[in-house]
Parts: sequence; structure tokens; C-alpha cells
Amino acid sequence: MSDSYFPRWPAQPDAGEGRVVAPDERLAWPQMIAAMGVQHVVAMFGSTVLAPLLMGFDPNLCIFFMSGIGTLLFFVLVGGRVPSYLGSSFAFIGLVIAVTGYGGHGPNMNIPVALGGIIACGVAYAIIGLIVAVVGTKWIETLMPPVVTGAIVCVIGLNLAPIAVKGSSFESWMALVTVLCVGAVAVFTRGMAQRLLILIGLAIAYVIYAVLTNGMGV
Repeated sequence: MSDSYFPRWPAQPDAGEGRVVAPDERLAWPQMIAAMGVQHVVAMFGSTVLAPLLMGFDPNLCIFFMSGIGTLLFFVLVGGRVPSYLGSSFAFIGLVIAVTGYGGHGPNMNIPVALGGIIACGVAYAIIGLIVAVVGTKWIETLMPPVVTGAIVCVIGLNLAPIAVKGSSFESWMALVTVLCVGAVAVFTRGMAQRLLILIGLAIAYVIYAVLTNGMGV
């Protein structure tokens, strides 16, 4: 594919505090690949693997076919203007577990029960996308202001919270320490470090885990 197919985004030499990077812009190559790129891989890979595991799906199929091929098709269809990655949706997890009665171990034997609902959601998404393409996004902002979308995200997180604390008490404490490390980076850092809060927070939590496990013999 020729280079002229994709737009030549203007290079952005710096991602300082408060700087907003528009969809038609990109960061400087060191920041985009060595920093933001690594953080995006860490964040998206974990969620893309975790979501199918929680629903009893095959994570290899989700990564290769749904996320991998789906992302490449999306990137081609938008002409490279929206450098986004299509990962797993956590909004489906609670519903799939509820309707299939999945116990959390091994493959989900009742996937066909949830398949029709998932396909219906895909059709609904496609219809909404066509409406947005025609009339814009103002109606979405009216029907779903931040107070609504924020509440939905909180409900998804609270629904998955019991899964995060399963296991030994040490694993539960480390999960809490990881969240606190990411939060501390978000609050007490500025500039590029604040933009890399997930990557830096996970690195700090990993160091703490390594010290505790080596010292405690876990």
C-alpha cells in the first residue's frame, strides 16, 4: 500500500501538560512508539485477554480475529485518520455471565445463548454509527451527558469488582497497591509522566511485588 494512502500527520514535538493531541495529529516518534505505544499495548492486551477469559471465550480467537483483523479493517476503512485499537468490551461481561450461567472456569458451554444478543448489539452499533454519520453526535451528548456515561462506567467497574479480589489476600492487596500506584502517578506527576500513568504505575507496582515476593518467599 502506498504511503500516499494514509494522511501525513504533522509531527508534534512535545506533549506537555494540558496539551491535547487531535485525531489528525501525532506525537513525536520517540513519544509515540517508546512511550505511548508501549503503554497502549500494556493496557489493551490485558483487557483484551481478560474479557474473554471472564466470559469463557477463547482469548486466542478474540485477539487474532476480533481485535487483530477487526483493528486492521477499521484502520483501512477510516483511511488511517483514527489510530484506534479495537479491544474487548467489558460492558458485555456481566450480561454474558448472567444469561449463560458461566461459573468462571473452563470454556463457556452456553455461548449460543448469548450470541444472538451480541449480534443484536452489533447491529444496533452499526445503526447508531450510520445515524451519527448523517446527523452528527449532538443527540448523543444530549441523551448521554457525562453524568450518565460516568455512572455506566462505575456500574461496569462495580460489577467486576468481586472478580478482582478473588484469590489470596496477598493478590488482593497487590491489586489495591497497583491501583494506588496508578492513582498516585496521576495526581502527583505532570507532563509526559502523567500521560504515562498506567505504564509508570504498573512498573512501580511490579517493583513492589518483586521486593515483597523475594523477601517473603512467596
